[in-house]
Amino acid sequence: MPATKELVATIIFAIAILHTFSVPVFARLANKGGRHAGLWHLLSEVEAVFGVWACVLLAYMALFINVQDAVGYMDRRDFTEPAFVFVIMVVAASRPILELVSLIVGALSRALPLRKEYAMYFIIMSVVPLFGSLITEPAAMTLAALMIRNRYFLRSTHDRFKYLTIGVLFVNISIGGVLTAYAAPPVLMVANTFGWDSSFMLLHFGWRAALAVFINAGLLTYVCRDALVAPAADPNIDNSTPTRPPVPVQVMAIHLLFLVAVVLSSHHPVIFLGLLMLFLGYTDAYKVHQNPLMIREGLMVGFFLAGLVVLGGMQKWWLQDLLGGLSPHVLFWGAAALTAITDNAALTYLGSMVEGTNELWRYMLVAGAVTGGGLTVIANAPNPAGFSILKGSFPDGAISPLKLLLSAAIPTLITALLFLMPIGF
Repeated sequence: MPATKELVATIIFAIAILHTFSVPVFARLANKGGRHAGLWHLLSEVEAVFGVWACVLLAYMALFINVQDAVGYMDRRDFTEPAFVFVIMVVAASRPILELVSLIVGALSRALPLRKEYAMYFIIMSVVPLFGSLITEPAAMTLAALMIRNRYFLRSTHDRFKYLTIGVLFVNISIGGVLTAYAAPPVLMVANTFGWDSSFMLLHFGWRAALAVFINAGLLTYVCRDALVAPAADPNIDNSTPTRPPVPVQVMAIHLLFLVAVVLSSHHPVIFLGLLMLFLGYTDAYKVHQNPLMIREGLMVGFFLAGLVVLGGMQKWWLQDLLGGLSPHVLFWGAAALTAITDNAALTYLGSMVEGTNELWRYMLVAGAVTGGGLTVIANAPNPAGFSILKGSFPDGAISPLKLLLSAAIPTLITALLFLMPIGF
C-alpha cells in the first residue's frame, strides 16, 4: 500500500497535468487585465506549472509530516538534467551557434531539388532533429525552434500551420536523438543498465527513427507548402532582422567548443555549470557578436523540469507495477500513452528497475517512450524548451495542449509503425 504522502503526491501530480491543459484559459484571463491579471499570467506559464505544484507538495510535507522529511526528499532528488537543459539552452541559442547551424542548413537545402522555402523547412524539420543524436536533444530543440520562429512563425498567421509544425517538431526531436546512447534522456537513463551502446542504438533504433523523421518532415512540408510561401501577415511590417556584420569563424569555433564541452560533461553539473560561467564571461567580452542570451527562458524550462523531478519521484508506487505487468507489445502502446502524462525519461528509468525482463520487453519500453515523446509538453525533457521559444507566436501567447496532442498524433502513429516492424530479438 502506498504511503499517504505518495497518494497526496499523485493527486497533486494529476492536478498539475490538468493545469497544463488549462493554460489557454488562464492566458485569456490574463489578457483581460484586472486586479489578478498577474496571478493569471503566472498560472498561464506552462514552464511554471510543475515547479509551482512541486512547491505545494513540499509545503504539504513540511506542514503535515515534518520539515526534515521534506528536506531529505529534496536532497535525494537528482537535478542534473534540469540544470543541463538550462545550460545547453543558453549555449545552443547563442547567435554564433545559430548562425553556424543556419549555414549548414542553407548548404543542405541548396543541394535538394526543391523550391528554396520547401527545402529549408524540410531540412530544419528533419536534419536538425537528427543533430540531436550528436549535440543532445535539448540543444537540437533549441536550435530548431529558434529557426522555425524566426523564419516562419513571425510572419505567419496560419495557426493550423503552426500547430502541425510544433507537433511534428516535438515528435521528431523525441526520436531524433536515439541514433546514439547518450543524447536522448529516455535512452540515457537505461543505456548502462541494459548494456546498450551507440552501435546497438544505431542498429535497432537509429535507422527506424531516421526514416520516421524524414517521412514526417516530408509529409509536413507537402501539407504546409502553401503556408511556406505565403506573404507576411501585414506587408507594412518588416519582420526581417536588421543587417549585422557576420559572426567571425573563430567566434563560431569557440562557441562550438563550449557546446561540445557542455555535451561531454552532461553528467557532471559542477563542470558544465563552471563552463557556463566561462561562457557568460566570453559573451560579455564580445557583445558585438551576440544576441541577448536566453537566461530567463532557460531558467523557466529548468524550473519546469525540476518540478517534474520532484513530483515524479513519488509516482514509482503505481508506475513500476503497471509497467512490469504488461506484455511487450502492450507495453509499447502503454509506454507511449503514459509518456504523455509523465516524462519518457522517468518512465524508462522506472521500467529499468523491473526484474526478469528480456531484450524484446526492454526494446518495447524505450521505443514506446520515445514514440510518445511529442504528444504533450511534459512528455520529453526538451519539449518545454521548444514550448518556451515558440509560444509567443500563438494567440494569447499560449499553445493549446489539446491541439498539440492532435497535431502530434499522425507523426506519432507513423513512428509507431516503424518501431513495430520486425525487430529480430
